[in-house]
This record gives sequence, C-alpha cells and structure tokens, in this order.
Amino acid sequence: MDIAKRFHQNPLLKPSDLQPGIEGMEITCFLNPGVFRFDGKTWLLLRVAERPVQKQGVISFPVYNKEGKIEVLSFDENDPELDASDPRVIGYAGQNYLTTMSYLRLVSSEDGIHFKEEPDYPPIFGKGALEAFGIEDCRVATTADGYYLTFTEVSSVAVGVGLIHTRDWKNYTRHGMIFPPHNKDCALFEEKINGKYFALHRPSSPELGGNYIWLAESPDRLHWGNHRCVATTRSDSWDCARVGAGAAPIRTEEGWLEIYHGADYQNRYCLGALLLDLNDPSKVIARSKTPIMEPTAPYEQTGFFGNVVFTNGHLVEGDTVTVYYGASDEVICGAEFSIGEILRSLKS
Repeated sequence: MDIAKRFHQNPLLKPSDLQPGIEGMEITCFLNPGVFRFDGKTWLLLRVAERPVQKQGVISFPVYNKEGKIEVLSFDENDPELDASDPRVIGYAGQNYLTTMSYLRLVSSEDGIHFKEEPDYPPIFGKGALEAFGIEDCRVATTADGYYLTFTEVSSVAVGVGLIHTRDWKNYTRHGMIFPPHNKDCALFEEKINGKYFALHRPSSPELGGNYIWLAESPDRLHWGNHRCVATTRSDSWDCARVGAGAAPIRTEEGWLEIYHGADYQNRYCLGALLLDLNDPSKVIARSKTPIMEPTAPYEQTGFFGNVVFTNGHLVEGDTVTVYYGASDEVICGAEFSIGEILRSLKS
C-alpha cells in the first residue's frame, strides 16, 4: 500500500549536480540526507560518497590513515584474496573496507525542490580513528537549544553512533561516540518526555537477536541507558531482515509517529510506520503490516544499489510530512505523506 506522493521533479539531486569535495575523487552517489529548516530555507545534510576514478583491472578506494590524511588503497581485481561482489564493501585478506568514503555536505532550497550549495557552510568530514572510513546517514534533531546531529561513524574496528551539536552550521561541538558498536540508525526525539531525553537506535546482534529498533533514555543526550527493544524483524514480511529508525519521531494526538525502514533478505528497502505511546514511547500502539512506500519508480529500482528507498530526514507542516530520501543508494528524491492517512493505514 504505497501512499507516498512522489515529487514529479524526482530525482532532485544526482551525483553530476555537484563537484567532488575531496581532491582526486569522483562522486559515486548521494545518500539519505538529514533535513532541517534554517535561515528561512529548507536544508539537506547530504551523505556524499566519493572514490578515486576507477582504472580498468584495478579497484581503488580511499581511507583515512593514522595521520588523518586520505590515502588510496588499490588492488588488482583478479587478486584471489579480493572479494568485490558487493558494490558497497570490499573484502581483502580477511579485512573489510568501504568502496567509497562518505562525508556530510550542506545544500539549501527556497522551495524545497531546487537545491544549491552554500559556499559559506563547509562540509563536515570524518575526524579521528573511529571515523577513518567516513561518516554516514546523519539525522538532524531540531531542538530549543540548537541542532543535534546523530550519524554513523565507520572504521575498521567499529560502526557506532556519533553526536555533533551546532547552532549556526559553522561552529560544531563534537561529542564523540554515544552508542558503541555495532550501532546505527539513531534518531533523537526533539523534545523531552517526562523530563528525559529519548532516542531510537539500532544495535546489531549477529547470533542472538538481530537488527532491531531499540529505545534509550538520557539525562543529557550524552549518557544513555534503560535500553528497551521496541520493534523486531518479522518473518515472511517486507521487513524480515532488518529494521531501523528514520528521522525524529513526529508528535501526533494519537502517539509518536516514526517512519522507519525495513529490508528483506533480497536487500529490498521499504518504508513503514510505528506509533509509540506519548508518555511511554517503549510501548508500541501500532505498526505497518504493509509498507507505506516501496521502490517502484525507475530511479528507485536501479542505481548504485537498486530497489532501495531510505529516509532519515523530513519536515512537518500541519498534516503534511515531506520526506527526503535516498533512492537506489545514488540519488536524492522527495515525497509527501498525509500524517492522517498514515495513521489510518495503521488502524486498518
């Protein structure tokens, strides 16, 4: 039951629309932007993935070295120790690497459709050993005391959740890793509940458990505890392999509405919805039986990694939630939903 109203201008952004931000690289794809309002405009905090221009017979990709500088690693594509079967991850001699390096880049729009770069607002790059493979998939929580950015820190030893705070998008306070490995898909609630901060996150357990959505609470957004699982995968369903939170939950009269992603074992990503209790968000009131959005458009079905719609950013105005999403791990698109229609779909 796809109820998304896609923008007819989709895709809104594609790799050829911007110049690479790292010298000697090319933009491979745009992914999964955080979204916010600032200075009277709509802003996207894009995940931009770059890599060296590929030469025939050789696979090359960038990493940060111990000195914090970008270094390019290259391997013969016929090397028997090389596993390049996944376009996202390279395996070599028992070690995994990402095929691209991601960082975060700001673009703005007067109308929410046509976006451009703002030269006065520089990109946000990975920093330190725990971000040696880059930073990914940033959610932006807009709060009374500024903007809080939760994102995935990636390195050879860890995938965890980092936190950055800003008020002006020029000066940043980095708070390091707030959810340890293996963790990602962290969405902060934008207001306190009963005097506490809350966040959705996605720890992964490869043996017992799985890739589920959890809830945590905090006195200060730095120290998190009282972790509870709120949504697991469902066998023989569109979200049987993994689930993860999207952007900040939306307060409605009926509960906190969370648009989340789910994937099956064929790595087909769709969007669904959770409804959580207003006073105790660990209580799930309702959950989508079928997706509210599926990869049906051509630009969602083919690309760097096809059959994907994935969001971690939206804006709410009245009954309308405007979702900006990554399609096929390559281009950025937009769609609108009626909050009332999503809630009705949960009741049915």
